[in-house]
Amino acid sequence: MHLNSDSPSDQHTFDTVVVGAGNAALCAALSARERGMRVLVLERGPHGKRGGNSYFTDGAIRFAYNDLNDIRDVIPRISDEEAEQIVMPSYSEADYLGDLMRVTGNQSDPELARQIVTQSPSTIRWMRDHGVKFDLIYDNQSFLKDGKYHFWGGLPVKTDGKGVGLIERLNVRAEELGIEVWYESRATRLLTDKGRVTGVLVQRGEQEITLQAGSVVLACGSFEASRELRAEHIGQEWDAAIVRGTEFNTGDGISMALAVGAQRYGDWSGCHAIGTDAGAPKVGDFGKPGDIYKKHSYPLGLLINKSGLRFVDEGADFRNYTYAKYGREILKQPGHVAYQIFDSQVRPMLRKEYNLEEATFYQADTLEELASLLDVDQKQFLETIGTYNAAVQDGDYNPTVKDGKGTVGITPPKSNWALAVEQGPFYAFPVTCGITFAFGGVRVSPQGEVLNADQEAIPGLFAAGEMVGGIFYQNYPGGSGLMSGAVFGKLAGESSAQYVQASSLALTS
Repeated sequence: MHLNSDSPSDQHTFDTVVVGAGNAALCAALSARERGMRVLVLERGPHGKRGGNSYFTDGAIRFAYNDLNDIRDVIPRISDEEAEQIVMPSYSEADYLGDLMRVTGNQSDPELARQIVTQSPSTIRWMRDHGVKFDLIYDNQSFLKDGKYHFWGGLPVKTDGKGVGLIERLNVRAEELGIEVWYESRATRLLTDKGRVTGVLVQRGEQEITLQAGSVVLACGSFEASRELRAEHIGQEWDAAIVRGTEFNTGDGISMALAVGAQRYGDWSGCHAIGTDAGAPKVGDFGKPGDIYKKHSYPLGLLINKSGLRFVDEGADFRNYTYAKYGREILKQPGHVAYQIFDSQVRPMLRKEYNLEEATFYQADTLEELASLLDVDQKQFLETIGTYNAAVQDGDYNPTVKDGKGTVGITPPKSNWALAVEQGPFYAFPVTCGITFAFGGVRVSPQGEVLNADQEAIPGLFAAGEMVGGIFYQNYPGGSGLMSGAVFGKLAGESSAQYVQASSLALTS
């Protein structure tokens, strides 16, 4: 490889061009570079808005592990003293695969799902070796009980510094390895020769540039930021959804892949959508990174719409397994808005996002007064809460497990964590639907090769991240997106390098 050649013919010639600059894309770039490729990364946004949706994540990343020793291998700075205060249940590959298949209604592509799960332990260690740092999620994934932190839900680890830290460290490593990054550079079309992908057309400012490439890895997100594509594929009502992440994810990679024969795959009418603050910005604010507008303590309270009615089982499962689908349910409600209702019993237990200055909420000493502050049918609102309170059954309340403390005789039920809403002051947090990414995309092999309608690999084309279809259907286990992006990013980079080397297309010095 002649990474630093000044030859004019080499300025636009690379072994691997990676389209996108988020977690999946940078993992692909690092993986290809490890194998000697000359790599270029294309970022549609400016430097200050780099990183795609990964920049906005809270950093939770799901992987399989046996015990706390495996976690300490990923987070070596956990001291013996700290470890003594931790109760860490195992989360096996079977647990992970079971969760992924369960929440997707067993629709997730078994080969792709299994690849994520089995590759997750080695991939997170590989990220660690490339300088990505990790932390325990004490605040949202553990409860203090008998002087020890009990972790739950198979999701104890996040990237240090959330998405901002992840993107920063991946970029530092990319620079260390000599990977070139172009900003404000939008890939518009794949170039082909006799069915083989040979490069990409790029709009860079006023200049249109033709890049020759031995391979191309597409990792530039799904189409959630396109109002037209949301309406076409997910439904007209999605025009009202807030875009939680980058405004640049308008489906460019998917469109380019389909144009050269890639197979559409996955849940094109589904998406990752959450309940988010009704006052959140319409697209992700790079000035306020992190997932600061989410509202994920609804299992401890009630969700009530403007008609004064409940519409989901708030306690059906841990938040990790319901939050990515309940945004859709909120979008279906009148005005695309609902209210999360809590009383003083649970208010101290709410996640820290409820205490941020950005949080929108109403507070009152009585339920009647609270109802008067909200845009709801007040009579029905009070009747709904009264009916719910009467249906709450006795039992031990325990938010660390699915405690079975539920309701009887109401629809929808509340299956777990049902406490009567009766102790003032009372709180209402207005939420709307925020879309994170669409589930539909293109079909890839377990090695990240983009497949055509005949299930054959399109030579020279690979994909990773949110544009990979077939993994998530209707729902999503929390933390799986970052892991999927890292696993298939690493695999796509490796496969692209192997393709280039096998095709004798690598640059020579």
